[in-house]
Amino acid sequence: MDLGRLRRITGLPLPRAADGRLVLAVDVSPWLRPDAETGPGRSFCHTYGRGEAKHQMIPGWPYSVVAALETGRTSWTAVLDAIRLQPGADLVTTVQLREVVDRLISAGQWHEGDPEIRCRLASP
Repeated sequence: MDLGRLRRITGLPLPRAADGRLVLAVDVSPWLRPDAETGPGRSFCHTYGRGEAKHQMIPGWPYSVVAALETGRTSWTAVLDAIRLQPGADLVTTVQLREVVDRLISAGQWHEGDPEIRCRLASP
């Protein structure tokens, strides 16, 4: 898979806030795979409210996803990047977000004088 080619979406029209600002959201969500015993890099992912509203640790792969959001009554988003987090990795999402912002600027999505890009961390 050519990840560089997939990441060129940053040059396409993106959803924006009412003032034209880019609003990015970052979410770390697991792809649960409890039956994939031989899957490389699998770790235990904390889940909320599965089965009788219990918080559980289930084997899977956590992914960090960055998306551009639109404000208002729409739920339209554009996923700009997704990476699988490796066990024990630090600052991955911070680096990922910086790279997405750099790609947006390089693609002409933000210029000096435009409203600042806002970033929001999603929480469960």
